[in-house]
Amino acid sequence: MLQPASGILFFMIKPIVIVTGKNGQLGNELWSISRETPQFDFIFFDKSELNIADSAALKQVFEKYSPTYFINTAAYTAVDKAETEKEMALKINGEAVGTIASFCNDYRTRLIHISTDYVFDGNAVAPYKEDDLTNPVNYYGLTKLKGEQLALLNNPETLIIRTSWVYSTYGNNFVKTMLRLMKERSEISVVEDQLGSPTYAADLAAVIIEIISGSQSSHVKFIPGIFHFSNSGMISWFEFAFAIKEIKRLECTIIPIKTAAYPTPAKRPFYSVMDKSKIIETYHLKISNWRRSLEQCLDML
Repeated sequence: MLQPASGILFFMIKPIVIVTGKNGQLGNELWSISRETPQFDFIFFDKSELNIADSAALKQVFEKYSPTYFINTAAYTAVDKAETEKEMALKINGEAVGTIASFCNDYRTRLIHISTDYVFDGNAVAPYKEDDLTNPVNYYGLTKLKGEQLALLNNPETLIIRTSWVYSTYGNNFVKTMLRLMKERSEISVVEDQLGSPTYAADLAAVIIEIISGSQSSHVKFIPGIFHFSNSGMISWFEFAFAIKEIKRLECTIIPIKTAAYPTPAKRPFYSVMDKSKIIETYHLKISNWRRSLEQCLDML
């Protein structure tokens, strides 16, 4: 509370930040870091508290809070199930994102939406840039691409961050699955012919907070559009698993296999490394190497 010379009292109002998907990996990391970011008033929702596919519920949230920022981490992430649960996947990953963007446009709210490397087909031989041709090879990727398109159509001021191979101390992910399997079994097989870049969700959360903090203080201008973010470096799932084994000093034998030996309902891109230079240059970021971030995560686990 401030008291000017006239004697009139007024309160400093904090910018309100809505975060969806609070129980997910990124949502949990944002919740953790929000406790150290007192300049914002964060309000988190899980899917039971806010169904983003319910436009009436979304409208109530915007009417009640008139948020300065809306960070949408909510998504249908069951890649294989999306091949059969197409209507649900499209509703959450596509149509709902368009509705959120429309409300953000109406309420002058800055939208940050999380997308995926799966919008690409994996046939590239160099890291994907933001304006490279999209061509999803599975339905999950198609729905996420639809969400991107609707978000930018309904609100050109949307900031979209595509990320890949996300893991965290929270939720279910590759790192935690590998830890469990390596402790339970003497031998496991891991795909070696899919290449990408892991993303420690805590690092992505820190970047999002840095973007909104910088733009709110006018330190860095809020620039909408599509950006790529992951940790630096390129590895295979096999190399990822082997690094986990090394860091945790586990005895399990890891056998490299081809994707064809491990068929799944949804096809995966063989190459999904993304070029991060745009987000680094625009928001003056430093991105950690994938192994360094993995070590940090495993240390916490």
